[in-house]
Amino acid sequence: MKQKTQTKIKYFIYARKSSESEDRQVASVESQINELSKIAKREKLNVINILSESQSAKAPGRPVFNQMLQKISDNEAQGILCWKLNRLARNPIDGGNINWMLQQGIIKHVRTNDRNYFPTDNVLMMNVEFGMANQFILDLSTDVKRGLRNKVKMGWLPGVAPPGYLNNKIKEKGKKDIIKDPERFDMIKKIWELMLKGTYTPPQILKTVNEKWKYKTLKRKTLGGKSLPRSSIYEILTNPFYYGWFWYNKELYEGKHEPMISEDDFNKVQILLGRKGKPRPKKHNLLFAGLMRCGECGAMITGDEKNQIICSKCKHKFSSNNRNECPQCKTTIEKMKNPTILHYIYYHCTKRKNLNCSQGSIEVKELNKQFDEQLSKIEIDDDYKRLAIEHLNKTHNIEHKTRNTILTSQQKAFKDVSDKLDKLLEMRLNEEIDKEEYKIQKSKLIKEKKQCQKLLKGVDQRQNEYLERSERTFNYACYARYWFKYGDPELKRQIFATLGSNPIIKDKELIIKARKPFKTIEDAIVLDPKAKPMFEPAKNGLGKRKRRANALPNPSWLRG
Repeated sequence: MKQKTQTKIKYFIYARKSSESEDRQVASVESQINELSKIAKREKLNVINILSESQSAKAPGRPVFNQMLQKISDNEAQGILCWKLNRLARNPIDGGNINWMLQQGIIKHVRTNDRNYFPTDNVLMMNVEFGMANQFILDLSTDVKRGLRNKVKMGWLPGVAPPGYLNNKIKEKGKKDIIKDPERFDMIKKIWELMLKGTYTPPQILKTVNEKWKYKTLKRKTLGGKSLPRSSIYEILTNPFYYGWFWYNKELYEGKHEPMISEDDFNKVQILLGRKGKPRPKKHNLLFAGLMRCGECGAMITGDEKNQIICSKCKHKFSSNNRNECPQCKTTIEKMKNPTILHYIYYHCTKRKNLNCSQGSIEVKELNKQFDEQLSKIEIDDDYKRLAIEHLNKTHNIEHKTRNTILTSQQKAFKDVSDKLDKLLEMRLNEEIDKEEYKIQKSKLIKEKKQCQKLLKGVDQRQNEYLERSERTFNYACYARYWFKYGDPELKRQIFATLGSNPIIKDKELIIKARKPFKTIEDAIVLDPKAKPMFEPAKNGLGKRKRRANALPNPSWLRG
């Protein structure tokens, strides 16, 4: 009966494939149409049109799909031939429309390569398949986002590398990095060098790049490379990627790719570009913000960035944060020939507790210098660190035998209490004691059992944690100066925060009271100066320390 009914139904063949990752394993549109045409011929189905599109179905809005449903609503056809239900819909709205039209008899038959769906059928199976298709998209989205976050965490920009760099396609998925483009890296670097001269404007540089250097963009499939667009020159000159950082979800992250220029050169170019391209204050620059208090009024210390220009024409010094021209000779920054650009970071009291606080500001270079002096007071030699840790381990092994004896005694006490509780319960069940007596004795024994558990819990764990903290303390004392000099911003903040509590700034002087373990090391160094390294890191000792430090620690390591 159904076969006779199907011959009267007019059908659309619908084929779809998306270029996105969701459909990488799906047969091509041509293959789907070929297979569906064979089914139609074999089952003598009346196909009036073949519809296809290359578009994702994860959200509503496919034009060909919507036109097909509209034509079915207008009774131009009553059936659909498709390879799988997930070709029709991967979102609940489109899936719901198909389901509803089938239940209402507007669609009389949906035929896939392996199933038939009729208005009289149980709709559960169709709902399940549409639900699975939708869930696949949700899971895929979650997996992709997790992969992108992991890539950012590893220090690599998700997506297409900017001009001058290439996405490394040789490495396996999940480990792909970004490398220099051997054909274009030097040309893009030359763009920065021309801009830093101060005598070229971006349009002039663009003309040189395209007409003299014959720059061509990367080839995209069958399309050949094109000249650098006008918009790209500004995108290049304002992209922090070129000095080693990148934007992701409106946050700035440090990358592991090879920088093309220094951060200072990047900031100079932003100033030359004028107000629109000025560098915005960056969190990674203001390392000490929120970590110190004012020694006079107790308010927090905050940081600011300041750019100063020395006019190449009249030698007048002025701040570029508020103006784009010299206030004395009115020459704009863009027209100056090689202006001197100075970049400062300084810290000062917020004055939120006292507007009349008299404390001035301190420049970050001076603050770094003073903190380095503080670290030098606790700095110990590698050999001294090794001997100290060996002594702790030796002491730990001696004490381990004593702890085992104590532990055995505690375990016996715990077992005795447990046995007493069991015996007490047995006496109550045999009615050898009354209910009130049972409650009193049980309460006492449970209290005693908890005390035994408290003594047993973490005996060795506490000792091992003590050893681990001690080793971290000695490692900090040994390598903190090197870590602070070469670490990333987050590590530097942790190094600063670890040394002491409640650091203050007063009269441009950093005052830190070292925590107890570091104060103990400082006092020991006074008694035994040989514990300090033979050479100061500020001179030639950093080379030796760099070899021995091996790798910079994870900031979370310091929180112990």
